[in-house]
Amino acid sequence: MLIICKAGFGWRGSVKPDTQQDHAAQGESNFSTDGKRHRRAIQRKTVDYYSAVMRFLEVRTWKNFSSKRGFNALQPHQNFIAELLPSYCYNIDASMSITTKYVHTSTNKQRCPINCVKWTPDGRRLITASSSGEFTLWNGLTFNFETIQQAHEKAVRAMQWSHNENWMISADDSGVIKYWQSNMNNMKEIQGHKDIIRDLSFSPNDSKFASCSDDGTIKIWDFLDHQEERSLTGHGWDVKCIDWHPTKGLLASGSKDNLVKLWDPKTGSCLTTLHGHKNTISGLEFNKNGHHILTACRDSLLRIFDIRTMKEIECFKGHKKDVTSIKWHPFNENLFCSGGLDGSIKFWITGNEESIGGMENAHDTAVWSLDYHPLGHMLCSGSNDYTTRFWTRNRPGDLMKERFDMSREEADALGLIVGNYGGEDDEDQQNIQTQSLYQSFNTQNSVIPGLGVSGVNIPGLSKLHQPQQHQQQPEAKRQKTQDSQPQGFKPTGANATSFKSRVGNANRGAAGFRSPPGFRNNAQSGGNRGSFSNIIQGGQISAEQFQHQYEQHTQKFQKQHQN
Repeated sequence: MLIICKAGFGWRGSVKPDTQQDHAAQGESNFSTDGKRHRRAIQRKTVDYYSAVMRFLEVRTWKNFSSKRGFNALQPHQNFIAELLPSYCYNIDASMSITTKYVHTSTNKQRCPINCVKWTPDGRRLITASSSGEFTLWNGLTFNFETIQQAHEKAVRAMQWSHNENWMISADDSGVIKYWQSNMNNMKEIQGHKDIIRDLSFSPNDSKFASCSDDGTIKIWDFLDHQEERSLTGHGWDVKCIDWHPTKGLLASGSKDNLVKLWDPKTGSCLTTLHGHKNTISGLEFNKNGHHILTACRDSLLRIFDIRTMKEIECFKGHKKDVTSIKWHPFNENLFCSGGLDGSIKFWITGNEESIGGMENAHDTAVWSLDYHPLGHMLCSGSNDYTTRFWTRNRPGDLMKERFDMSREEADALGLIVGNYGGEDDEDQQNIQTQSLYQSFNTQNSVIPGLGVSGVNIPGLSKLHQPQQHQQQPEAKRQKTQDSQPQGFKPTGANATSFKSRVGNANRGAAGFRSPPGFRNNAQSGGNRGSFSNIIQGGQISAEQFQHQYEQHTQKFQKQHQN
């Protein structure tokens, strides 16, 4: 089987016009002969793995990818992008398959939390399941929307493809399990549990599948007969995750009772119980080699157990909050990723207790689901912030650190609102506008007057004081114009109207002054209400200066009225 992967991503779409003639020609081409407007072509980013495929076909006959002799390190320059090979070729170096490069954000029109994401077996599309019960299909190359359908009446919690890639099963909050063909036709619906179904898993030969639920039970189903074979009970609380061994008749489950249990699906008996975590087991998955089990827990720890010795062999610490999702790499059995409740995504290599990379601000809130592309070159994440994001490998010459890689401490120091990066046009804005540290210390420009605290930004209040400044600037300009008028100035025409408006504002804004006879009030003159009062309160003019100017205008008006 030929394994292919990506080299990077580039631009695909229309070319921007460079001359006025090109602009004019493009404007004329927007209309067809019948007068209808053509839809304008837009540029879209796409993941291009064809160059890596071609390079792999060139060197596969004389390179040995399973040993370090056939491995050539890439130089950090754009000229070496053509030398980048598929992820399958970098099994000896797991760091070459880390997907930390942000590509795209996809958001449904109806914004709902994304509970589960799954790539189709051919890798052409991504299926996302939301809390509204909808399936959304996204293009796997350009990431644009393709179709949406109402799959369940309740929130979808789990999806799983069969090993023969012909069927997919899904489960929801009402305990319903549905069968789907590869073309997304619903073929069967069964009532599996009485409570929320949390996870599903196929047997190695696809003849059976298992389901776990918040009712505390695990059920084994015959896939063809749609009948329950047996129910496994032994957990004392909700069963949150389940996974079938990739080659053997062995079932592993994790529960809210902090325990990981191994089951014999033929007899329904519990073989052993693995202790180690101190909180709910939120995720569980067998390694491709079949010897190790990776578990995620709400105690912010990840552990690996060896089923040959039934002992814990490794513990990973790095998440600051609960670990909500995990996923092994499809080819490199030493690499896996994890998503946290704080929206972070981290990458780990077995043998290293510390994370080798990740994105601290991958999402605003919890990452509920992670799934690798079948070729291993791209990772998709679904979050509670209603977004689905795509991540790929860095190419030679790319920046090692971007905005999603910034820690929350660094973001707070720069005054950033962490994770607020917009929607689908996110990728076009590589640099976020940040507030300077000087403004955070400046007490006059702070959100709360007199309180200038470094690195503190109150969401929703950072721009409240700016409109007031913009409103006061025109008034200060009017006052400056009024002071610059020569003595004996006689308002006529349009000047007289604006003059009356200013005096009318003064009568309304300053207490204790009476309007000269014959003047209309502020509402009739159409002036800005209380503009002079705002100027006095803002410290732009003293009360004595205002009274002196008011008396001068009153005397001029009386003389004009007598004449």
